Amino acid sequence: MSRVRVSTTVDGDLLAEARRLRSSANDATLLDEALGALVARNRASEIDAAYVAYDEFPIDDSDEWGSLAAFRAGVAGS
Repeated sequence: MSRVRVSTTVDGDLLAEARRLRSSANDATLLDEALGALVARNRASEIDAAYVAYDEFPIDDSDEWGSLAAFRAGVAGS
């Protein structure tokens, strides 16, 4: 993993709280963790949005292959 130097201004109270919560971590680690959490939250939102399409088709609606609810019930019974 390559490292990049970042120089910026942040909310002092927020930084102080983060430092208090993770007193053993340096600022670089705090920033890495914060950025990692932001990326993970964004990815989770993308995945959740992709599943919204399934809400359009209720599980017990049938199509040419039958219904997913019936399939699940059949699999659970075996």
